[in-house]
Parts: sequence; C-alpha cells; structure tokens
Amino acid sequence: MDGQVVAYLRVSSTDQNPDRQEQTVGAVSKMFVDEASGSSTNRPQLQEMLAYVREGDTVRVASIDRLARSTRDLNNLIAQLNELGVAVEFVKESLSFKPGTGTSSMDALMLGLLGAIAQFERALIRERQAEGIRAAKKRGVYERAPKLTPDDVESAKELQKQGIPKTVIAKRFSVSRTTLYQALKGAGSYA
Repeated sequence: MDGQVVAYLRVSSTDQNPDRQEQTVGAVSKMFVDEASGSSTNRPQLQEMLAYVREGDTVRVASIDRLARSTRDLNNLIAQLNELGVAVEFVKESLSFKPGTGTSSMDALMLGLLGAIAQFERALIRERQAEGIRAAKKRGVYERAPKLTPDDVESAKELQKQGIPKTVIAKRFSVSRTTLYQALKGAGSYA
C-alpha cells in the first residue's frame, strides 16, 4: 500500500511567500514549511518532517535548493529518507529517488550537478553580500545600530567609577569588551 505524499517547503525569510512552492508541489496530505536559511539541516520543520514520514511515504519538494544548499547535506537527506523507505521527488528538476530501486546514473549525475550549482550560488551570494558591505563601509553608509543604549552607557560609566572591572561590566550588558570600550570612549557608533 502506498503511503501519503508530504511536501517540504522552505522560504529564506519571513517576508518571502511559499505560495509558488505550494503550487509547484500540488496536492499533498501534509505540508512542512520552514522560514530559514538552507545552509543548515537544523531547521524545525525539516526535523519534524523527518520524524513524521513513514515507509511508503513520498516527500515532494519544489526544487533541490529548497531542501539543501550543500551537496553533502542534500545527499545525506535523500539517503536518510530512502533508508526509512521514503521516496523523494524534486518537481522542478523532474528527479525522483525511490528507496530500494537504486539511483540511476543519470539521476545521480543530475543531483550532484544541481546540488553543486545550488552550493555555488550560495557562495556567490555570500561573496556579493560581503563586497556590498565592504563598499558601504568605505562610503560610510554602513553602520550597525549600537548594542548599548545611552542609558546603558551611563550605567556602565557609573559601574566603572565604582571600580567594577570592564570585563564584568561587559558581561553584565552582554556585549564584547571592544563594544564596551567604544561606548565608554564615545567611539565608533557611540561617537
């Protein structure tokens, strides 16, 4: 007897909408939706889906990069699901991995290539993001909000006057010593 079809969807942030993925996977018995980065498999709904599925079930995913961004994680998740007797389908790529049937050479090649492309795209995004931050810092338009409020800074100065070590003060406010030193000097974002 065939099991149920469940969907796994992932959006990278809360402002993204999973509707397009829902359309892609079609009608399913149950849907698991994570709002998290795909760079880790430590996602609540992914873990819940892994605990939920049973032998004979099928996990349907809109696209390979929605399940995992690294080829290692992708292969491990597919192997883990197949070992449970669960099939995995990627709709966009028209790839299917069924337990007990072995993976065809072409499917294994496609999975490896598409997984590597997803991993490469993620690395490019990180590089571009870092380049953008560096450029914004050079132009003086990229600054993070201060971690300490003006009241916190005044309290820290009072504690310092009382002879409390700066390391203790930093721990009390849950900031690094560098942040505390900048705040006490009125430097950086505390200027």
